[in-house]
Amino acid sequence: MKAFKVTGEINKPELKTQFTREVLADKSEHAVEKVYAEIGSRHRVRRHHIKIISAKEVSADEVENPVLKKLLTEEQ
Repeated sequence: MKAFKVTGEINKPELKTQFTREVLADKSEHAVEKVYAEIGSRHRVRRHHIKIISAKEVSADEVENPVLKKLLTEEQ
């Protein structure tokens, strides 16, 4: 598994905000799908209200989430 940092924005009439999520996935497409599912589930946002700006792979040293960092270091 690789770590990805996905940035984007939510554009709803009552909610406009930017977000950054770190997720584990095999490919960037899977990371984007995971973010769509998490944001949609937590904030009740439909996919057409979520705009993904970038999804890039990051190294284990660049990961800020302590849980993901521990998972990545245990895999190696």
